[in-house]
Amino acid sequence: MRTVGVVGAGTIGRGLAQSLAMTGHEVVLVDIAEEALDDALAQIRRDLRFARMLGAQSAGAHEPVDTVLERLRPTTDHAELKAAEFVVENVVEDWDVKSEVYRILDSVCPEETVFAANTSCVPITRIGAQTRRPDRILGMHFMNPVPLKPVVEVIRAVHTSDATVETALRLLSGMGKEGIVVNDSPGFVSNRVMMLAVNEAAYLVYEGVADAASVDRIFTTCFGHRMGMLETADLIGLDTILRSIEVLHERFGDSKYRPCPLLRQLVDAGYLGRKSGRGFHTYEQ
Repeated sequence: MRTVGVVGAGTIGRGLAQSLAMTGHEVVLVDIAEEALDDALAQIRRDLRFARMLGAQSAGAHEPVDTVLERLRPTTDHAELKAAEFVVENVVEDWDVKSEVYRILDSVCPEETVFAANTSCVPITRIGAQTRRPDRILGMHFMNPVPLKPVVEVIRAVHTSDATVETALRLLSGMGKEGIVVNDSPGFVSNRVMMLAVNEAAYLVYEGVADAASVDRIFTTCFGHRMGMLETADLIGLDTILRSIEVLHERFGDSKYRPCPLLRQLVDAGYLGRKSGRGFHTYEQ
């Protein structure tokens, strides 16, 4: 598999584009905003230089930075994805936005192209039904930061063929990653558990049981987690966390997924976590 399309140049999209380019893939990176593409390329350049400086052992880390960047083709034109054998979509967790993207992809990509939805909670079966190729659609839930995470959650939808799953696993293997295959369900495995835990941690702060630092310290010191639940939420982005919990609440109709009012208030205030400099914790910009 030579050419891979990446739709969405946000945090996950640019990390995925970097990981693909570092492992020898030609990447068509698509976003509707030129500014997002410029920011993505600048961040990828910084990350590649940082990896070389630290002597990282990952594939591509010792190649000249410009050599890796030459494999990236940024564009605002979805039609350039017609050359891609595989496309990974990473747009926001908004159904109206996602469904429109898949209608566009379905119209410009060859019928044999496989589409992977990199989503936290949106059902993959619902996405597949928006296209004329539901058997060639599956979910691939990449974790942040993508270049450093060795495992990817691969989601098989109702229509997904065995051949599509094998194609996805082969792509991941070529990126030096392992895919763990699960069946389609809102939140899949990782986010169905994690979003519930993050939301409950937010309620502990909201109710005054403990402050954010104390909640996180219990998880890092008592359970050996590298990051606490609320620090993880800040890394992901509180807007993404809120949208994911809202989807789980909507799809399951279960009050246990009711978003914490504090989480909603932080998002309303623009305190989105690391990317804004403040969330449950405060960060230097």
